[in-house]
Amino acid sequence: MTLKNQILIIHWEKRSEANWEKFEFNQPYEKGLNRLKEEVLAKTNFDPATLWQWGTMQAMAVLEILKSAERQFGHEGQQMVFESMRRVGYDIGEQMCKGTTVPEDLTRAEWVSFYTTVGNRIVYASLEVAEIESDKACNFHIDWCPHQDQYGTFDCRVQRYFVQGIIEAASDYLKSQGFDDEEWDMTFEHSIPAGHETCFFKMSPRNKDDAEKWAKYTKELEEKALEIAKR
Repeated sequence: MTLKNQILIIHWEKRSEANWEKFEFNQPYEKGLNRLKEEVLAKTNFDPATLWQWGTMQAMAVLEILKSAERQFGHEGQQMVFESMRRVGYDIGEQMCKGTTVPEDLTRAEWVSFYTTVGNRIVYASLEVAEIESDKACNFHIDWCPHQDQYGTFDCRVQRYFVQGIIEAASDYLKSQGFDDEEWDMTFEHSIPAGHETCFFKMSPRNKDDAEKWAKYTKELEEKALEIAKR
């Protein structure tokens, strides 16, 4: 089994395993990842499960920074955090795509779905089940997320800022590959912190003249957050 398949537990009847092998991507933060594997995990008694605790501390700190910025600086503080996280997400997407190409026989839905899988499985360290519904639609369920036992229902919004950057990086990359005929968008359906068994997301092309649904919903959540911060 290849390393690429070791990171996946996917309903392959919904996606082509052969085409997944054709999909090109880079590991984000590869230098540090290799050091962890080769010098730490291979040579010491380090418990990798503690990375979850360390990562959770970082995630809760970012969430608290956002809430504090909203309370103290309102919209300006909120946008400061948003732009900072968006840039980090964009950088991750760029790292994933740098130097790669899109195989000619890979459909746009497959590329979008596979790119999202790397984001889900590696960047977000989550377990997913992904499905390609057609050439114009794909989706995924998150079966387990590292944040699900710490985040409240409204806290998940902070992750939208990372995702915004990852989406924008994918869009710019596809344009650089000559695929500028359509823009893909993502919608959020439901989440584990809200009491559902999974977090569920859908992806499909959008009309270039239409507002981006992901960004539009983010703004709605931002307005709600600012109202809460005033209380």
